[in-house]
Amino acid sequence: MGGNRWWMLVLGVSLGLGCGGDDSGDDPVVDMAVPVDSGEVGVDGFVPTDAGPAEPTVLLPRLAIEPSELGVLVNDDDPLSVAVAEAYVAARGIPEANVVHLTLPVGENVLSRDAFATAETATEDALPEGIEALALTWTQPFRVDCMSITSAFALGFDEMYCNTVGGCATTAPVDYYGSASTRPVEDHGLRPTMMIAATSAEGGEALIDRGVAADATFPTGDGYLVNTTDGARTVRAPTYPGVVSEWEGALSFTYVDNGDGSGSNVVTDTSDILFYFTGLARVADIDTNTYLPGAIADHLTSFGGRVPTSGQMSIMEWLDAGATGSYGTVVEPCNYQQKFPSVPIVIDSYFHGATLVEAYWKSVRWPGEGLFVGEPLARPYGEQTVTIGADDITIETNAVRPGETWEVQTAESMDGPWTTQMEVTTDEHARMAIVAPRTGAAFVRLEKL
Repeated sequence: MGGNRWWMLVLGVSLGLGCGGDDSGDDPVVDMAVPVDSGEVGVDGFVPTDAGPAEPTVLLPRLAIEPSELGVLVNDDDPLSVAVAEAYVAARGIPEANVVHLTLPVGENVLSRDAFATAETATEDALPEGIEALALTWTQPFRVDCMSITSAFALGFDEMYCNTVGGCATTAPVDYYGSASTRPVEDHGLRPTMMIAATSAEGGEALIDRGVAADATFPTGDGYLVNTTDGARTVRAPTYPGVVSEWEGALSFTYVDNGDGSGSNVVTDTSDILFYFTGLARVADIDTNTYLPGAIADHLTSFGGRVPTSGQMSIMEWLDAGATGSYGTVVEPCNYQQKFPSVPIVIDSYFHGATLVEAYWKSVRWPGEGLFVGEPLARPYGEQTVTIGADDITIETNAVRPGETWEVQTAESMDGPWTTQMEVTTDEHARMAIVAPRTGAAFVRLEKL
C-alpha cells in the first residue's frame, strides 16, 4: 500500500488531531507537522535550542480519509444541489479544486448509461490526484440503469453489480468489504461514495451540521437492534445478540426480540439513539425518537433506497428524523444479507476511527444495488490525542482492536532503525490511553504488527 501512514506531531501541549492508518510496510510520509506551543519555531519546525530540549515527534496511525481527500460532485442545473454543495464545502473546508461541476437531468430518478458515462468521464478529468471518496450533492437521480448512483460512481457502471437475470440473483462482491484500508483507491480500486440527500437547503444544512457535530464526541450509545415479525426482512437478526455481548462496556446496545409478536416492532419515544437497525417495509414512529449526531439507522427492505420517496419507507425518512447516515437498495435485491450492511462490521469500523462513508461501505459485500446517504465525513471516534509530560507520553486512540498487537516504537530518525519500547494489546473494544515512558528518543510511533 501507499504512503501517508502516519500523522507527524511535534508537541509540547496536549493536542487532538483527526488521524488514521493502514498496515502497510512503507516508510512514513509526513502529513502534518505541528510545532510545540512555546518559543519561536525554527526552519525545520522544531524549537530553537534556547527554548529547551526539543519535544519528540510522535507518529500516529492513519485511521480514515481526510476532508482534503473527498471529491464533491454538484449538479449545476439543480439549485438545491448547488446550495448543498456550497454549504458542505464551507462546513468541511473542502478544497475548491475537489469540487466537480456536472450537468445532470433534474427531477429524474434514473440516469441512463450514456449520461452516466459522460458524467463519469467529466468527473475523472476534473478530480485532482489523491481523491479517495466522493460526495454527491443531489437527491435525484438516485439510479444509473440497474445500479445505485453511489455505487456507479464508486465502482464504475458494470452489469456484474446488478441482477440482470431476473428473480433473485447474486451480484458481484467488492474486496473493500471488511477491509482495514484507508486508501480505497490504491488498495481496492474504488472510491466509496455517499449522497448528501435532502429535499430542501435547510434539510441539507441540518444533515451537514449533524455530521460535523458528531466529530470527536465519542458517544457510548444507545444502539437498538430489532428482530421484527417480518421474517423475510429480519434476516440480520441472528447477528444481533453477538453485537450486544461483544460491545458491552464500550457501547450500549439493546436487542429487541419481537420475533414472536408479543411486543413491538419499533423503538419509540427514545432519546440519544446512535444505532438503529431493523427489517420492515415501513418503520413507524421514528420521528418520536431523538438521534445523536453521527447516528446510523437503516431498515432492510426492497426499495428503501428510492429517494426522496418510495412505495415502501424511503431512507430519506431516517435523515428527516435526525439520523446522519442510512442505506437502502434501489432495485429489488431479494433478502440477501450481503446486499445490506453487516451490523457488526459497520459498528466496528465506525468505532475504530473510520468516517461514515468508509464504515458503511466496508459493511456491504455486494453494494451494487445499494444507495448510501448521509454526511460522509462524520467521524465520532476518529480523533487521536497525544500528551507529552516530563516523564511519559500518553496516546489516546481507538485504533487498537481486540486480538491485535501494536507496539510503541522509538527511533532517532524517521528512517529508523525502530526499537520496540512496549507492546500494546487489548481484550475488548475501548478508547485506550497508552502511557509510554519518555526515553529521550527523537521519534516515537504507534505501529500495528
